[in-house]
Amino acid sequence: MKAKKVIGYVATMVLVLSVIGVLVFKFYEYKAFKTIKTSTSSVSNKINQQKPFSVLLLGVDTGSDGRIDRGLSDSMMVATLNPRTKQTLLYSVPRDSLAEIKTKHAKKDVQKINAAYEIGKAPVAKKTVSVFLGMPLDYSVTIDMGALKELVDFVGGVTVKTDIVVSFDGQTIPKGTHHLNGEKALAYTRMRYQDPRGDYGRQLRQQEVLMQIVHKLQSPQYMFRIPTLMNKLGSHISTDLTTQQIEKLISHYHQCTKHVVTKQLVGREAWINGSSYQVIDTVSLQSASDQLRKNLGLTSKKLHNTETKLNELNTDFFSNLNSTTYNTAGLDTTYYTDNTY
Repeated sequence: MKAKKVIGYVATMVLVLSVIGVLVFKFYEYKAFKTIKTSTSSVSNKINQQKPFSVLLLGVDTGSDGRIDRGLSDSMMVATLNPRTKQTLLYSVPRDSLAEIKTKHAKKDVQKINAAYEIGKAPVAKKTVSVFLGMPLDYSVTIDMGALKELVDFVGGVTVKTDIVVSFDGQTIPKGTHHLNGEKALAYTRMRYQDPRGDYGRQLRQQEVLMQIVHKLQSPQYMFRIPTLMNKLGSHISTDLTTQQIEKLISHYHQCTKHVVTKQLVGREAWINGSSYQVIDTVSLQSASDQLRKNLGLTSKKLHNTETKLNELNTDFFSNLNSTTYNTAGLDTTYYTDNTY
């Protein structure tokens, strides 16, 4: 799939993070980024040394509907930035991907990958995705869903055109063209179960809303109010980057924003112990790993993790495109079947 088409499938919070990234780079002189919850100590020196680095971008389902609990990571994307090649590579990871959650459990803890954040917040999510893709993850940035509502209201709403009825959380958007405020836009981008296209349909609606936000933010009438927006959004964002590293990021990596390649892992549906998962085949995992490592200046490394081992046990699943049965026997694992994941 070509990168220019893949952008249509990028999940909501990842795109919000991209918007935030653009704003931080462009409006650094206002120092508005200092409202973001940053780390007091460095977890990696890559940025300090002006080396290629990686960051896990997490969009979590708190900050909306009055929720204040930890929540799940509704969106995950790995970004690698290389100041030498001036390139950024963004790889989105399906929220329902079958993965080993990297905890201290005696048995392998296999769940949907978005459960990693609920179990151990960003540190466990970083370690989980790092092993999943066979690459180092240096930093993380987390943003909650309340930011989307703030963004839509800030630009005076968005106009959408839908060919299905979208109903979620008490909000209903009929078929046709409609102008939505932040609350309705949030509902519009969150419904997935009633969409015949499933999560991919939801992601298309998310792209529709967020591309409008990006376009509107270029208008002079909004640009001078950016500091106010950043102050509002700061409470929705946390990171293990330090304030000093954000400053260095802006000074030494801004060229990376001029060449951004966006891709997505795409899986197949499999039913495991009564729950629906997305299983990523080994070829796709290896390809993503190779590309991300290359942008970090690293050589390829053959993946040999729980996911690839399970795939080796399921040659019939991958050879039969109609099959949804994925065999999980044979490894010392514990499988969780909570359908909210």
